[in-house]
Amino acid sequence: MKVHIADHPLISHKLTVLRDERTDSPTFRRLVEELVTLLAYEATRDVRTEVVSVKTPVTITQGVKMASPQPLVVPILRAGLGMLDGMVRLIPTAEVGFLGMVRDEKTLLASTYANRLPHDLSGRQCFILDPMLATGGTLVAAINYLIDLGATDITAICILAAPEGIAHMEKSFENCEVPITIVTGALDIKLNEHGYIVPGLGDAGDRLYGVV
Repeated sequence: MKVHIADHPLISHKLTVLRDERTDSPTFRRLVEELVTLLAYEATRDVRTEVVSVKTPVTITQGVKMASPQPLVVPILRAGLGMLDGMVRLIPTAEVGFLGMVRDEKTLLASTYANRLPHDLSGRQCFILDPMLATGGTLVAAINYLIDLGATDITAICILAAPEGIAHMEKSFENCEVPITIVTGALDIKLNEHGYIVPGLGDAGDRLYGVV
């Protein structure tokens, strides 16, 4: 498993504003969208392409286009939905599936309550969108779900990650043959006793959409 912590001043700037408890939901949503586009640029460096011929106004040359099948983008509901626009702005031809997962606040275990995914992901590159890699339980469950459907290359894009979550991911997939990459805007200090990232930015879903 590979972990890439994006080191860019624009990412750091937007993260600082996201962390601020005074940032309202409309601003938070807009910044998440912008931030995810930056992270997606890093996450798609190894997106599969194929060589094609193209006729320019001057001559015929070779270029590349994204290979088929197109990548699959999978936001984890509900907070991952706030990351979707930023991702598809960069890859508008990508297909989108949805995975609904919820974490039990007492056990911190994740369970699936909904999915809208293709039944067969054989040969597909998948990009999972989940704002917070905290304990890692939700992301491990989501990745295993995609692997069971046949996904052959999986990248998770997270705004923030905690060391405990990274460690759990590494242990869970140490013998996995499917390439897995984590791309995150920052690696924070730790988790608190409630499983929240410190310093973090609070509950991403609540800050995106309000408390429900």
